[in-house]
Amino acid sequence: MSEKTHQPNNEPSANSYRNQRVALLTQHGKEAVIAPVLAELLGCCVEIVDGFDTDLLGTFTRDIAREGSQLDAARKKARIGMELSGLSIGIASEGAFGPDPFAFMLPGNRELLIWIDDRLGIEVVAISSGRTNLSHCLAESWEEAEDFARSAGFPEHGLVIRPVDENHPEFRKGLADWAGLKDAVIWALGLAPNRRAFIETDMRAFANPTRLENIRLAAEDLARRLTTLCPACDAPGFSLAGQVRGLPCEDCGAPTGEAKADVHRCVRCEHQVLVEREREYASARYCDYCNP
Repeated sequence: MSEKTHQPNNEPSANSYRNQRVALLTQHGKEAVIAPVLAELLGCCVEIVDGFDTDLLGTFTRDIAREGSQLDAARKKARIGMELSGLSIGIASEGAFGPDPFAFMLPGNRELLIWIDDRLGIEVVAISSGRTNLSHCLAESWEEAEDFARSAGFPEHGLVIRPVDENHPEFRKGLADWAGLKDAVIWALGLAPNRRAFIETDMRAFANPTRLENIRLAAEDLARRLTTLCPACDAPGFSLAGQVRGLPCEDCGAPTGEAKADVHRCVRCEHQVLVEREREYASARYCDYCNP
């Protein structure tokens, strides 16, 4: 474990994580946004853990596939960090990319944070979904590569270069300046029989400020969950866990697929509270009877 820590200035108090040591296993600079948020909002001391190559659990460059789900990967990272550090509380982050839920033609970024507290026997999960610069191109010249790089936000956002196509086993990453990028493009074009270079955005956190911002938002969501205590057992993490659908149609009164209530549940004792939505009726356009 490294010596790097982020120490808050708050005094201990009941029902909180003030001054608790928390293990964070990362090698991609995620502590830059996670640690300050949790130090400010929770008062905990995030300790960066090293000694394990997290790329072994999966890479965005596709040379190592991720096993299991996004949550599985985050949980495994947190557990490894806790084991290496000997701490009873751990946190880990895992990102995923796919179609944006609101704009299906555009890519989206889903960032997941898991908090494991073995003292209380709880896991708390927070998620933030947002925009991303995830993109790629197949360039036949330096000029085409340069145009793509500018559109992708380079050099603030890093790039990865491969010869031929997205499946070529050789690649160069960590590109963060124009001279290095040009050298990599010339290398790829010279190595490719089809004289093309596959260029893609580097989605590692430290190389992608847009993704880093989504991780920060997930950390804020996590802190909100951890500062909300269960009214039954006082455990942290009492938060939204689901919805009850069936809001009646404004015209015919039949149940629709719209939510009529939210379910807030404890992660330890399973106590739950039903919170009714303010809307009494759903628009008829959501009704299967009025609008089949």
